[in-house]
Amino acid sequence: MIKLGVIGMSEGNAHPYSWSAIVNGSFDAEEIARVGYPAVAAYLQANKETLGLPQARVTHVWAQEREIADSIAKATGIGHVVDSLEEMAAQVDAVLLCRDDPEHHVSMARSFLDAGVPLFIDKPLAVTKADLDWFAAEAEKGRFFMSCSSMRYAGECRALRQDLPNLGPLQLVTAVGKKDWVKYGVHMLEAVFAIVGETTVQAVTNTGDTGKEVVTLEFENGLRATLHLFMDIAPTFQVSVFGKHAWRMADIKNSYAMFRDNIIEFVRSVAEGRPRIAFEETKKIMQVLIAAQESREAGGRKIIIDGSCM
Repeated sequence: MIKLGVIGMSEGNAHPYSWSAIVNGSFDAEEIARVGYPAVAAYLQANKETLGLPQARVTHVWAQEREIADSIAKATGIGHVVDSLEEMAAQVDAVLLCRDDPEHHVSMARSFLDAGVPLFIDKPLAVTKADLDWFAAEAEKGRFFMSCSSMRYAGECRALRQDLPNLGPLQLVTAVGKKDWVKYGVHMLEAVFAIVGETTVQAVTNTGDTGKEVVTLEFENGLRATLHLFMDIAPTFQVSVFGKHAWRMADIKNSYAMFRDNIIEFVRSVAEGRPRIAFEETKKIMQVLIAAQESREAGGRKIIIDGSCM
């Protein structure tokens, strides 16, 4: 049995609750709704037959406030609330860093990587060149960490990828999503890359504004993709792929299934002793994420990605 620790929480991110429930197989719907996540309680209830991973259990939790940690523990059957990250590192086999505030990822990851504890870091891994370089150096040392958006495991994306041969040579990909670029642009990037199977982007241009991002990706193989991420549109995550002969759209809705598959992949990684996502893949995605911010701040200037850490 793999003993997992969970770190929570950042504003608006319910992953400490949902992911712990998915692993442990139980949840307190009233408590999860009480703290502001009734939709999470609803999808856990709808999928209760598939909750629980026999090879792992969340045994420890830490959060910046004891009250938050106590709530997560109560809601998902976690037996131990710890007072520090160092205490957690000494008592678990691996850790889920379930916070999507990347400005804290380096400081929170350090204790676990130094201790040799395998670590999953919620998306996005980093949004500054300095932090990305720090993680690159850790990867060079052979430190065990894995980071991604669960969107790479979306069943809707996999189904569309299976259908790609029927579309003919790909001409264009478009993606539309809601919310901000830093925390949700990575969802769109992972969805696009999961479908087309290509992560090498040569240039990024952001001609939008904050809250109205319009990002163009130029791939090494000549494919182009445009990503539209707007704060004030109806909730959506959609990716359309246009080939020479036909087109298809993935309307991504089943967040529970992608979360579960993501956790399973990390648990498999721990069991196998190595991350099942190469750092090089994550680095490429973070470089695109950072380049799009730089482009917007530079008034829509095209940013060339050279492949090295930026």
